[in-house]
Amino acid sequence: MLRGAANSPFYAARLDGARGLGDVGLTSKADLRASYPFGMLGVPKERLATYHESSGSTGNPTPAYFTEAEWTDLADRFVRKTVGIGPEDTMLVRIPYGLVLAGHMAHWAAMRSGATVVPGDCRSLAVPYPRVVRVLRDLEVTLTWSTPSESLLWVAAARAAGHGANPFPALRALYVAGEPLSGARRRRIEEIIGAPVIEEYGCTEVGPLGSDCVHGRMHFWADRVLPEVYDPQTGELAPEGTGQLVITPLYREAMPLLRYNLEDLVELRYDDCPCGWKLPTVRVLGRLGQGYTVDAKRLGQVQVEELVYRLPAAYGVLFWRARAEHERLVVQIEVPGGGGGKAAALLAEMIAGELGVRCEVGVVPEGTLVPSGLLSRRLDAMKPRRLFGPDEDWDNAVVRG
Repeated sequence: MLRGAANSPFYAARLDGARGLGDVGLTSKADLRASYPFGMLGVPKERLATYHESSGSTGNPTPAYFTEAEWTDLADRFVRKTVGIGPEDTMLVRIPYGLVLAGHMAHWAAMRSGATVVPGDCRSLAVPYPRVVRVLRDLEVTLTWSTPSESLLWVAAARAAGHGANPFPALRALYVAGEPLSGARRRRIEEIIGAPVIEEYGCTEVGPLGSDCVHGRMHFWADRVLPEVYDPQTGELAPEGTGQLVITPLYREAMPLLRYNLEDLVELRYDDCPCGWKLPTVRVLGRLGQGYTVDAKRLGQVQVEELVYRLPAAYGVLFWRARAEHERLVVQIEVPGGGGGKAAALLAEMIAGELGVRCEVGVVPEGTLVPSGLLSRRLDAMKPRRLFGPDEDWDNAVVRG
């Protein structure tokens, strides 16, 4: 990796005199943005197979590029799932395809495993939620790749369409990533859909970094990516413990990364696991600085989410939101039908008892937090037209679609 990194303009200047990884300083996301677009390139540009950018950046994007050989490694790490992918499967990819890696990676990995891929995309007018529900049911989709939030939107859209319990009977697993997931929300999704939720951890710059074992513990792919834990207070790096995750991918050639600080707060351990995998376990605790202070206590989204989805399933709560004020936490939940008052009182009691903050829990009508039209409307995504009949609306002839 050190030899390959020396071919990159960024590392060529940094590695002078370095005898090993211990002599190399951290690489930051700011370094990648400052090197946009190809300052990190470690191979001739002609060898690149794909170019990607991570979502959510401000200013210069965070670039990521891969050779064809690296795509084999990406696919191999993606299919390391306790519920595998095979020729008998139909997999819906419901992750954005635009520039980010995740959608394309799952698509390629599933095809390489012999599965039928349904490229559902996400945040696309061409694939609204009624269409997703139809595809899941009519094509008897067996696997999905999405954020955890997406799966609850499918359930709500299926209910809006009149489908009752167990709306997606063919599903045998849901692969999820891209956002924090509490244990309670995972269990609620599994309970409603009747299939296991398998979480993956990764990033656009490197791809998959870990996934769940059969005992529900996430293992880090340390045979492909060397992990270290960084303490920003002391500046020390350790092979395990709690701190910011620093990674060195061992088979990255297009964009070598040495001691790349993801800035994710993790707990990394090499303890034995009942599953038998000789790989470290990783718990992703979030990002440093995330969360809000309420009533002198620091709260994160997962803490509140855990209690929301501990409410009995009979209340039917799928969606919620909260606002962290200085003196109290204000929470709103959608409760279909009756029972909203009881659900709100129970949640307020749990928040006060377990999080130790003052709170106000209110019930809002269905369609408040997730607009009903989003779940039921068949959005117009027709191709642009130039020629119209005498009674047709031609005002959007060029921009339509």
